[in-house]
Amino acid sequence: MARIDEQTTRDIAAQFDHKAEMLVQILQAIVSRYGWVPAETIRQLAEELNLSRADVHGVVEYYHDFRTIEPGKHIVKICQAEACQAMGSRELTEHAKKALTIELHDTNDDVTLEPVYCLGNCACSPAVMIDGKTHGRVDESRFDALLDTMRGND
Repeated sequence: MARIDEQTTRDIAAQFDHKAEMLVQILQAIVSRYGWVPAETIRQLAEELNLSRADVHGVVEYYHDFRTIEPGKHIVKICQAEACQAMGSRELTEHAKKALTIELHDTNDDVTLEPVYCLGNCACSPAVMIDGKTHGRVDESRFDALLDTMRGND
């Protein structure tokens, strides 16, 4: 993914009139474009919006889609909410960690593995999101097939 520069951060903040109350929307715009929020961007947003770095960092850390480490080309999220756990997401997560040879919150080669705490797909649990697309009723073999498809689309 491309690195965000100071002018781009300034331009995105300007789209929201440099309003502090628009911080979440500004961060969403940055993440949708770049995939992550580097420390330099947190510092700059604090200055641009007249907030403390702690304020901006707190929002970034609170929301699971705002990450401070550059993700891989592919992002795999496995739901950890109760409904998915009841249907096997813990076991699926262990399988995913072995299949990808990484832990949650890590990146290996071109894949980032992340937990998510609801994909809104409880009736079809366990749910997985791969590159923004939600899949339901995912067992180990289906997960492996989804990974194969993901890698085949490169």
